[in-house]
Parts: sequence; structure tokens; C-alpha cells
Amino acid sequence: MINLYLIRHGRKNSSLCNVDVGLSIDGRLQAELLRDRLQYYDIDALYSSNLLRAKQTAEILNEALLLPHEIREEIREISFGLLEGKSDEYIEEHFHDFKEEQKKLLEDIPYPGGENGTSVYERAMPLIQEIVQSGKKNIVVVTHGGTIRVLLAALFGRNQAKRFLFGVSLENTGITQLVYNSRNDRFYLERFNDYAHLEGHPELHR
Repeated sequence: MINLYLIRHGRKNSSLCNVDVGLSIDGRLQAELLRDRLQYYDIDALYSSNLLRAKQTAEILNEALLLPHEIREEIREISFGLLEGKSDEYIEEHFHDFKEEQKKLLEDIPYPGGENGTSVYERAMPLIQEIVQSGKKNIVVVTHGGTIRVLLAALFGRNQAKRFLFGVSLENTGITQLVYNSRNDRFYLERFNDYAHLEGHPELHR
């Protein structure tokens, strides 16, 4: 059995949509609390997205893990296209119809000028297969909420339009643990959006 820990990055230093910025002060604290937790998990491999907030989260975790840190663009966040760099208010005003259609959960529609769930799965899943076949047993992958939802939807038989049913909001540095059984080539969901390390810090919750 292989344990794959999908970690959502810490809180980023901007409220704008998917801008490539580093961690906020709160984000660094979230990552430090997770670091202290993961030192007991016998982690033997560390991957992260190439976006700065994910790389910095992994770097903080690696203060305890002390592992080679492999950075891979395949597990970056879904591209929000024309929405990127925009505020929630701007998106609501200028992309209201798109958001309303997306909320129906009927079609895997791409973000205007960006990706849909299927395109993210097609770039991310080959890397996940590579990771679970690497010979490592306890693997941390620091990635993004959108990417985690895409993988869960695909692995557990949901249409990508339904991926938003996996959690109202994924917490920053939350752990989603998949167990991979190589005998039957199946993934099992062991835990979802586990942020017990943030208990006692309500200001760090979403």
C-alpha cells in the first residue's frame, strides 16, 4: 500500500484569483503547523506544483522532512483563464453568467480562456501514476484545491462537472490522503480535507 498525501498549499499573499504570489504570514504559519505534524508520518518523497505558494509550502515542510523536493508543473492549479488576477467582485460582475452555468454542475465547461477539469486530469494523472510507481511508500504532493477536486472526481467515478461537490471549501494545508493498492491498481480515499493541525487557530481557517 502506498500513502499519497495531497496537500493544499498555505494561504497566499493575495485575494486575487490564482495570481502566482508567495505565502502570507498566515500561510507560513499554516505550513509550519503542518510541518510539525508530518514529521511523524515517515514521509519518503516530496513533490510540489511550480506555483510559488506551493513551492514555499513544500520548502517549509521540508525543514522537517529533509528530502529532495521535486517541482512539477503538471500539478499546478487549474487555469482560470480570463478570471486570473481578478477580484471576486470583478468576477461576479463580468463573468456572472459563466459562474451561474458552472454552479448547475451539468457540464465540464472550461473557464473562459482557461482549462476545464478534464484538461487538468489529463496533465496531472500521468504524474500521479509515475509517483505511485516510484517505489516510495509515503509521499507528500503539495498542490491546489482545484487540482485535488479534479483528481478525486476522476478517481471516484464522478463527472468533472461534479467535482465541486468535494467540499464546500478546502482548507489551506488540509490533507487529503489517498491509499494506492498496486495489486488491483486502485485508489482509496482514506481522509479528506483533514486540517486537525489548525485546531486552536480559528483565524487560520477559511
